[in-house]
Amino acid sequence: MSLKVGVIGAGGMLKYHAAGFRAAGAEIVAVADPAPGAAASAAGKWDIAKTFDSVETMLEQAPDIDAVSIIVPNKFHAPLAVQCLKAGKHVFCEKPPSLKAAEVLEMINASEAAGKKLMFNFNNRARPEAQAMKKYVDDGTVGIINSAQAKWIRRTGIPGFGGWFTTKAMSGGGAVIDLLHMIDLAMYFMGYPEPAHVLANTFETHITNKDFKGPWGIPDRADGVTDVEAAAHGFVTFKSGQVLSLQVSWAEMVKREEVSVVFQGTKAGGKVERLFGRDGLDETAIDACELYVQENGNSVNRSISTPACEDMGRIFSAQNFIEAVEGRATPLNTPEEAHKLMQIIDALYESAKTGGPVAI
Repeated sequence: MSLKVGVIGAGGMLKYHAAGFRAAGAEIVAVADPAPGAAASAAGKWDIAKTFDSVETMLEQAPDIDAVSIIVPNKFHAPLAVQCLKAGKHVFCEKPPSLKAAEVLEMINASEAAGKKLMFNFNNRARPEAQAMKKYVDDGTVGIINSAQAKWIRRTGIPGFGGWFTTKAMSGGGAVIDLLHMIDLAMYFMGYPEPAHVLANTFETHITNKDFKGPWGIPDRADGVTDVEAAAHGFVTFKSGQVLSLQVSWAEMVKREEVSVVFQGTKAGGKVERLFGRDGLDETAIDACELYVQENGNSVNRSISTPACEDMGRIFSAQNFIEAVEGRATPLNTPEEAHKLMQIIDALYESAKTGGPVAI
């Protein structure tokens, strides 16, 4: 009998969730969104039978739902996840996990009390390049990763002005919390060690300059708030002795958009990288997945070939959630990892505020 899924939020990410859930054999039976007409429009587009204008109504009137997918602004991730877990549903939540690490603990407690699965859409782990590299990490080829560099940088990538993306009360922050994927991916390769200290700074340069607006996001709001960072640079130490440097930006004076993790292991180094084109994925985009080793006294650089993946792992990430709930696959992420990630982000913002290192 197929797993039945309800979706909260009728935004653009629904198409990837829908494709992934269905690829795993699940049935999407309902969609809820409070915006007038949003649920009905999504239901027509993605062939979903039931529509609701509130989560409460969906949970009450569609009790056969086994799992819920959450695709809403960041502020609502934790409360909706807790609500659905308490209602006895498995939860697949968009990133970031929450606004703060403390909220992730509430989600974990609700998940454990309900005995239900809680996962997050860290879709870049699901990219073919990331999965290929993880196999080299897991089989011992890389050894222990001593250090890594995580980068997601954009030159003109502010997702609108005055909307929820740029309103800290709604989003939790700017570029860092939006583009946290490479920080997560670096730690995924490193074995998700326990963080110890964070030293970082954030920069608001360009955050109100419309010359730096990206081709995605939401419409500008003249009466809205823009009070988040455009860029951040930082350094994380771990209790294991490993270290991570990071650079994340929506708007920064760089050549082009770059999404990458580079690491240095005791046996091999590596890089997973995507250089975007002029407007996302186009003919000038470049992907790389490479290993760096020493053999017979020679420096050898190996290029790892992987299939193209224009959805950046989003479909496979959603598919993995269903298969993990059904016990057919190992979860690509855990709530405990999400908590560590949010601890680092909390500490990063605190360090930027205080001007000093923050212990975790």
